[in-house]
This record gives sequence, structure tokens and C-alpha cells, in this order.
Amino acid sequence: MDKENSRLSGLHKASDWCFAHPMTAVSIYIIVVSLFFLMFPRIDLWASSFFFYGASGFAAQDVPFLREVRHLGPFLVRIIAIVSVAVLLLKLLVPSRPPIMPLRQPVFLLSTLILGPGVLVNLVLKDNWGRPRPRSVEEFGGELPFQPVWKITDHCDGNCSFTSGEASAAMWLVSVAFLVPASWRKPVLAFILPLGLILSVNRVAFGGHFLSDTLLSWGLTLLLILAIYRLLYQKTPPLVSDQKLDEWFTIKGRKLQRLVRRLVIRFRKKLQTTFG
Repeated sequence: MDKENSRLSGLHKASDWCFAHPMTAVSIYIIVVSLFFLMFPRIDLWASSFFFYGASGFAAQDVPFLREVRHLGPFLVRIIAIVSVAVLLLKLLVPSRPPIMPLRQPVFLLSTLILGPGVLVNLVLKDNWGRPRPRSVEEFGGELPFQPVWKITDHCDGNCSFTSGEASAAMWLVSVAFLVPASWRKPVLAFILPLGLILSVNRVAFGGHFLSDTLLSWGLTLLLILAIYRLLYQKTPPLVSDQKLDEWFTIKGRKLQRLVRRLVIRFRKKLQTTFG
């Protein structure tokens, strides 16, 4: 009993430390996962083999329901991104009105989406590391050699396996939990985390990514989200405040209105000259 209590106490202390030092905890996670898969690279092949069926290949990708599930993550990402852009555009178009939500929120969501799944994962890693996808390697009927994590190769020219873009996008959905009221946080995470796990495992089952691609994509994306959240919300003073954003969009919106008025006046004068 004492050992069980001691173990539970240790877990509570570890979790409390992780919540108190989230960026350090996630950095340690990335290092540990990287070292593990560098020391035991064939764990990736072992994990993917559970979804490989010989002549049928990665048969999960042919299951209609699973293909539909795959589209759920990108759909949610698009909805959140569209709403965020709409909030900023509305403030530009109607600068005299207060924004429908604090402008740091859409700025946070869009900046993490662009820099995380967009730049870091898809532009930097997937297009430059050259890791072949599971369905392309020799062990699963492909023609390319298996490559471990973090090894830069020329076996894949673009949109490669390392790291997973869809796992990154799934983890990015967690950024919503940073912005909702505290009472909503647990229900939001209770929906997003299982969904992110399902979407990420789906990619492994389809032969699109190795397990390490997914685990590292989670860590890298979360680390970037935490960094931007610190800059926008925890830094004193913050990198940019709601008030400063409101003022900037108000000024730019009024300039845009004046520009539109001038263009309309010029257009009317041109019509009068042409048809008057």
C-alpha cells in the first residue's frame, strides 16, 4: 500500500512539474522520443506491420469509413481558420465596431497554424528530410530503403513521411483549448485528444506515416503552440495586446475605407466622362 501511495505521489509530482514547465517537458518528450527511435529504428517497421496485409498492402486505406474519418481533421482545421480570418476581416471592414472576440485569439490560432503544420512540418521537414513513407519502403512492398528519424536523405523529393502533417494539424486543434474558458477546457480536450489520436493512428494504418513521424509531429507542434502562447499571453508585456491589435486594425480599416471611397469617386467620374 505504501509503495502504491508513493508511486501515485510521484506521478502527481511529475504531472505538476510538467504543467509548471510545459515547454521544458515537451522538449524532453521530443528528445526522448527521438533518441528511442534512433536507438531502436525498427520499432517503426514493427508498428506499421500491424496494418500491413501482404498482397493487400495497407488495407485500411481502402475502407470507406476510415477514409471519411481522415477528412474530419482537415475539415475542423479549415472551419477554425476560416472563422479566424473572418473575425480579422470583419474588423478591417467595420473598424468603428468592437471586434466580436479579442483579436489575439484569431491571431494566435492563425499564427500557430501557419508556423506549425504549415511552415515547420510541411515546408521545412516534409519537403527537406526525404524520408520515404511506409508504403514506399522495401519491407512493405515498395522500392525505397527504410530511413530512421532525423536522417536527411534524397530518397523522397517532397511531401515525405517525416513528420506527419495531419498529426500536426490534429495536435494544432489543441490550441483551441488554450483560449476557451477554464470550465470548458476539459470537455474540449476530452473531444480533441481522442480525435487527434484517431486521426494520427489512421495515417499509420494507411501506410502514410511511421509511428515516430506521428509522435514527433505532436511534440514539435505542441512546443510551437506553447512558445507562441507564451509570447502572446504570458510574456510581460505581451508581444502584442488586444488593445494594440484593435487599434492597428481600426487604423488600417479606416485607411481601407478611405481608399475604397476614392476608388468609387474615381470610378463614378470616369463613368460620367465616358457616358455623360
